[in-house]
Amino acid sequence: MDPEFLRSSGWTPREADGFSATIAPYWYRGRGENLEIGFNVKEEHCNGRATLHGGALMTFADIGLGSAASAALGHARCVTAQLQAYFVSAARVGDFITCRPEVVRRTSHMVFVRGLIKVGEKTIASGDGIWKVLGGEPEDER
Repeated sequence: MDPEFLRSSGWTPREADGFSATIAPYWYRGRGENLEIGFNVKEEHCNGRATLHGGALMTFADIGLGSAASAALGHARCVTAQLQAYFVSAARVGDFITCRPEVVRRTSHMVFVRGLIKVGEKTIASGDGIWKVLGGEPEDER
């Protein structure tokens, strides 16, 4: 999807670093329960069948659902403890993938999040995961 169209529709781009940069920029719109995250599928994200590679979709699920976990913690540091994705349809080059994550529960040490991943109105995957709150101690990061 055209970046200018996305901007005019209220989306804001964000770059990433490390491995997450492989499918960046990510696009963000809204906050809290209305938070949406998106990305444009490019040829380098696809497998030999010209469809979005499952690993790229898992990376997006981790970023999309993890963004909600981080926001629920006031952007405190957290890491993915568990992530599941269920693939139900394909995405192709040029598709704009979105996720609207939902925080299901938060405890003092964990955040539980789920969401649907879509192309337009078509669900291509669903996911759920658990994020562990880091307490700042070095052993918490192992």
